[in-house]
This record gives sequence, C-alpha cells and structure tokens, in this order.
Amino acid sequence: MKIGKQSWQFNQGVYVQAAGTVTGPREKQGPLGEFYDYSFDELHCNEKNWESAERALLQKSIDICLGKTNIRQDAIDLFISGDLLNQNVSSNYVARDIPSPFLCVFGACSTSMETVAIGSSLIDSGNCKNVIASTSSHYSTAERQFRYPTEYGGQKPDTATATVTGAGTLLLNNEPSDIQVEGATIGKVIDYGVTDPLDLGSAMAPAAADTIVQHMKDFGRKPEDYDLILTGDLSSVGSPIVKKMTEQSGYDMEGIHRDCGLMVYHTNQQVFAGGSGCACSAVVSYGYILQQLKENNLKKVLIVATGALLSPTLVQQKETIPCIAHGVVLQRTDV
Repeated sequence: MKIGKQSWQFNQGVYVQAAGTVTGPREKQGPLGEFYDYSFDELHCNEKNWESAERALLQKSIDICLGKTNIRQDAIDLFISGDLLNQNVSSNYVARDIPSPFLCVFGACSTSMETVAIGSSLIDSGNCKNVIASTSSHYSTAERQFRYPTEYGGQKPDTATATVTGAGTLLLNNEPSDIQVEGATIGKVIDYGVTDPLDLGSAMAPAAADTIVQHMKDFGRKPEDYDLILTGDLSSVGSPIVKKMTEQSGYDMEGIHRDCGLMVYHTNQQVFAGGSGCACSAVVSYGYILQQLKENNLKKVLIVATGALLSPTLVQQKETIPCIAHGVVLQRTDV
C-alpha cells in the first residue's frame, strides 16, 4: 500500500458513498452556494452560542450524509473528525451522540483530507468497512480563539482570511461507487519562519508545495495527469507562492491549480485574502468538486488541504508557525 516516501495507494478499493455539506449564510451567498446541502441563515445556527452553533453544523452534516444512504449510524465502524477549537471540542462533543468508535485528529485546516486519508487507509487494510470522516469550523469561534472577540472590531491587514462557517462529512467504504479514493500523500511539518498569524497563506504555501512535489515523485506523475490540483486555503496570498515553488521544483501547475479559499466567496464579500478554516476545503471539495466528478466534468483531482499548526499562546511567545498539508486523490469511476 505504501508508495514512494510519503504516499499510500489504496489497492483494495475505497469509495465515496455520500457526502453532507452545511454552511452559514455568507457561504451560501458565495459562488458555490447551490452546491451545499444546507445553509443556516444566521451564525448562531439556532443555538445559544457560537460553539454550540459549530457543533450543530457538524452534526447536521453527518445526518445529511447518512440520510443519503441506507446505512444506519450503528453500522459505522469508525467516526473520524477534528476541528480548530482547543481540545477539538466540537468533534468530541458531537461524538457523544454517535454510537461508533471515535478517532479525533488535529491537522488545523488540513483536517478534511487527514480524516479521509486515515479512514481510507483503515478501509483498504480491512480494519473498517464503513467510516465517516468529518470536520468543521465557524467564523466566530475561530475569531474568539485565535484573534480577538468579534465585538472588538480590530483592523486586519489584506493578508488576513475569513474562517468559513461550515462542516463537511464523507461516508467511505469498499462498495464500488462513481467516486474512488485512489491514494493519499501524508505531509511533513514545514516551517519557513513566518510569525504573522494574519498571513497564514504565506506560512502554509511551502507545506502545500512540499506535499504536491512529493506526491508527484511518489506516484511518478506530472501536474497535467490531473484535471485539477486543489489547495485548501492559501488564498490570494499563498496561491501564487505555491505555484512558484512547485514550478521551481519542476512541476508547473499553471492552469491546473485552484484554491478553495478563492472559490468559496465572491471578491466583494469583504473576506480580505479569501476563505480559510477546516470547513473551507471540506465544503468546496465535498460539495462542488464531488458534483463535478459525478457529472464527469472532472475525472481525477488531487486535493491538498493546508493547515497552520499554531496556537494563540505560542504566537504571543513570538514562535514561528509550523504548517502541514495532506493530499488525497479522488477519481471518477465507470460504476
């Protein structure tokens, strides 16, 4: 199953059976709004606080995903999830009500592809049959934890991003379907010395480039072997950097690369450099990209979710920001 230095090829067959995507109101107003399963009309999501709202997003994405199949919750062998909040509380608290074994992971905004990679590996090895892989984020919970209370109204630079309010869930198993998880590349922690938590695009781009280049080497491929190479939330700042870095390594992604952070919002939505957060790559990938694969508009996609592994405490201590990126290949099948 291992291929090259950092990649896994799933030879026994791992397939996407269903997806659930849920967002907040601003995401619904973006260019991909029609591709989300459900959108709340206000940030509290009918809950008493923002943290409860994020849990509501995550739970609803799971319910929608399973509701598209005839698989009951008690038939799920493993629930894998993670989020941005301290101790992954959104995922942990939702897991209280799911009658399945649970693995909680933290990859910051790379969590979407990390959960899919782990779940696919366990299915391919025969250790699980049905796995749900989930993640979530919320604009106001992230602002409160990583930056300032939203009531503060602090000014931000143009390099800042807006955390996507949303959640995404995939149901994976070994039953053939029209979308297959072909392989994954697990990233290394890369730190290029960036210290500004409001410029995460610059911080994460080297990690994305490292994973993309290693993926090409491990699988013996070129960027043009894919219809699309999609990064998570590098935004308008990090996207040019990752393209330049991969080109310098001999892999030109011009015309093939797009970034979820630049797809989720319109440019006039006051989101600075673009979207970010765990849900950024999840709602774009599990909503829009899956639909394009189903309609045969795309045949093979490499999705590289990016994450900044920082904490408010270490930022205040002037530490640099270590980052990571995990890649997953989704491809259209003939089923």
